[in-house]
Amino acid sequence: MDKLDLTRLLREHPYPGRGILLGRSADNRKAVVAYFIMGRSENSRNRVFEATEDGIRTRAFDESKMTDPSLIIYHPVRLLPNGLTVVTNGDQTDTIRDAIAQGRCYRHALNTREFEPDAPNYTPRISGVVKPDGSYNLSILKNLDGDPSCCCRYFFEYGSPAAGTGHFIHTYQENAEPLPSFRGEPRRVAADAPDAQALARQLWDSLNGDNKVSLFTQYIDLADGSRETVIINKHG
Repeated sequence: MDKLDLTRLLREHPYPGRGILLGRSADNRKAVVAYFIMGRSENSRNRVFEATEDGIRTRAFDESKMTDPSLIIYHPVRLLPNGLTVVTNGDQTDTIRDAIAQGRCYRHALNTREFEPDAPNYTPRISGVVKPDGSYNLSILKNLDGDPSCCCRYFFEYGSPAAGTGHFIHTYQENAEPLPSFRGEPRRVAADAPDAQALARQLWDSLNGDNKVSLFTQYIDLADGSRETVIINKHG
C-alpha cells in the first residue's frame, strides 16, 4: 500500500480535531512522535502546550477565559521510567501510566475507559505508546456509529516499523455537525522529515490556520534514548 502524504491530508481537512503520528525516521535511527490539538470554541482555542519534567501538559493561555477545564487540561505526553513514551488526547495518559506502574499494559488501562462524554460529538479517545526499540501501538475508543450506549475499542500494533513510515490517527472523520468519529485503521503516511524541527514546520503549516492551537514533535534516538523536542503554540 502506498504511503499517504500527511501534509496533504491535513491541508484538505479543516478540522481533524486532535491527532497522533507515530513512526520511524527515514534513516531508521529514530522514533517519530507528533501530537497536535485544534479547537473551534474559545475555550478549546485558549490553550498552549507547556514542557514538563516527563513530557508536556496543556494549560490555559488566558486563565480568565477558561470556562471548563475537564476535557482540555491534561498531560498529552509522558515518558515513563521504563522508557515507554505515552501520548494521548486526554487524561487517559495517566490511566495508562498508572496501569503500567502496576505491572499491567496499556490495553488493560484503556479497557477501563470510554470516549469523552461531550455529547453529541462523543469525541474518541486516541492513544499511542512508543517502546524503547521504536515499535509502537495506537488505539481508539469511540462510540458505535453515533450510538453512545456502546463503546468500541480498537488496538493496532506495529512491531517492525519501516524506515520513513508512520501511522496517523485523529479524532474526527470530517468537519460536520455533530462531529463524526475517525473511521478505519490509522493512515499509513510518509515520515521522512529529517528532524523534529522540520516535521513540526511541515505539520504546523498544513493545519488550518483558524483551528490549529498547539503542536508537539519529538525524535527519539533509538541508540542512546536522547530526544529532540519541538513545541509550537499559536498563542505566545
